[in-house]
Amino acid sequence: MPRPIQATIHTAALQHNLERARASAPDALAWAVVKANAYGHGIERVFEGLRAADGFALLDLSEAERLRALGWRGPILLLEGVFEPRDLELCSRLGLWHAVHCDEQIDWLAAHKTQAPHRVFLKMNTGMNRLGFTPERYRSAWARLNALTQVDEISYMTHFSDADGPRGIAHQMQAFQAATQDLPGEKSVCNSAATLRHAVDARVRGDWIRAGIVLYGGAPDYPEHDAAHWSLQPSMTLSARVIAVQHVQAGDTVGYGSAFTADAPLTIGVLACGYADGYPRHAGTGTPVLVNGVRTRVVGRVSMDMITVDLSPVIAAGVEAGFGAEATMWGRAASGAVLSIDEVAHAAGTVSWELMCALAPRVPVAVA
Repeated sequence: MPRPIQATIHTAALQHNLERARASAPDALAWAVVKANAYGHGIERVFEGLRAADGFALLDLSEAERLRALGWRGPILLLEGVFEPRDLELCSRLGLWHAVHCDEQIDWLAAHKTQAPHRVFLKMNTGMNRLGFTPERYRSAWARLNALTQVDEISYMTHFSDADGPRGIAHQMQAFQAATQDLPGEKSVCNSAATLRHAVDARVRGDWIRAGIVLYGGAPDYPEHDAAHWSLQPSMTLSARVIAVQHVQAGDTVGYGSAFTADAPLTIGVLACGYADGYPRHAGTGTPVLVNGVRTRVVGRVSMDMITVDLSPVIAAGVEAGFGAEATMWGRAASGAVLSIDEVAHAAGTVSWELMCALAPRVPVAVA
């Protein structure tokens, strides 16, 4: 039989989370962000769950081609725009919308020969300091684009650096609104955190929200708020089985480097999951895991192919915890119990985005 580990993508959860994002930004159109192969879920696997979106946003032309191959005929936005002039040919052929964030991209458009003018999203750098024109240069960039016959409609976008925290978005919104005042066209400013926390304000939500991590059940402002607070459902479950059981005594150690020492007799379960499957190696002792729906903890170091967990709380709860028992690394257990991917990521010193994207190719994936 195959190694007993599996990731499950939950179509109904994707649909629910998309509607939850929409409810936070009434009357706005919604981009479903599916960059990085739909945050590790697989574009083809999430398509059915997200096809009610008004458009898809991503980075790679190859991912745009995959969406068109699935039959999507609506808007697709390249969030970083094109990377070389010939990319514009594919944008023309596939009908892609694309960001414009630098002078070079305007130069390429000016030299591009096309029958169909392009829809572009002019990006402003309001303080993130990654991509975009500064507010001082924004209108001159707009003027250059507006003069091109290769450009049809111009929309406006920026990206918030602190929508998930106490600094908030006011300083960036002020810069964005001042620079775009009276310019014709649609606006897109809200990422997941801004959608959930700030988009109730019509001046903030704009015409398009960009729903990313919220679609996949991650809380963008964890640990201040968790997924349950935002009524989000996990879109991915990573589960495995107990493949061995060990009984250790006080003073015995577990795993590489003897990183864990038992202070009392314990029953240890060995799970068929490790860092080669995408589970974070730095998830130390105490990282939560479910065994047959009962919450317990990782003990010792995560290995390439195995994790060791404390089965004692499961046994104490009167639940079967032997060979073959179900283990849930994150997501929804068969019992219905949920372990938030945000909590696991936090325990490992990272974020849920990384865990989703790190799911290894060797892990079988099912769609439910």
